[in-house]
Amino acid sequence: MKVVFIVIGSISLGLGILGIFLPLLPTTPFLLLTSACYLRGSDRLHNWLMSNKHLGGYIRNIKEGRGIPLRAKIITIAVLWASLIFSISRMDMLFVTVVLVLMGFGATLFLLKMETLIDDE
Repeated sequence: MKVVFIVIGSISLGLGILGIFLPLLPTTPFLLLTSACYLRGSDRLHNWLMSNKHLGGYIRNIKEGRGIPLRAKIITIAVLWASLIFSISRMDMLFVTVVLVLMGFGATLFLLKMETLIDDE
């Protein structure tokens, strides 16, 4: 069973990292799933993840309810809307445009409702 958790955690980690660069792919849920899977599958991988320079602090802050840094919120929302505007400007399909805008508003509201960690180091 530990192997299954490690495999699922590793796939989730890959999707979470992709989510950093692809605005409509959610990073946070995948990283939290990775943490949960690694916790059950491998102490070594879980410790590596939680001590990772880029991901560890982010995951700890969210798991402990402190939220995400203000800078990360601003950058995420800006990249999200820049990507959406670029995508929409290159399409002639009204339905897809409406779906993209609705997804963008949903993601933006989700981010704005999350706790903001003001003291981002």
